[in-house]
Amino acid sequence: MNTNDPHTAVQFLVSGRVQGVFFRRATKQQADLYGLTGWVRNLSDGRVQGVVAGPSARVRDFIAWLQHGPELARVLKVETGPAGAAEEFAGFEIR
Repeated sequence: MNTNDPHTAVQFLVSGRVQGVFFRRATKQQADLYGLTGWVRNLSDGRVQGVVAGPSARVRDFIAWLQHGPELARVLKVETGPAGAAEEFAGFEIR
């Protein structure tokens, strides 16, 4: 790992068939694999929302993974933006 890689935090919103397909569990597994922190949750409108934080390169790889998600998912759209820096995360959790 490049210790000079700056940390970043990104919020994400995923649309498509992303609920009832183990999307949150797979997202947590992927974040853990990359050593990232943050959270993920289902929204009442059928989308999945979350925040991911960690080294920029790993966050980019994670966001790229979100474009397809787990095997049963059908991702139609991934929206991202900067996340507020006020929140610190101890790990990655499913909310």
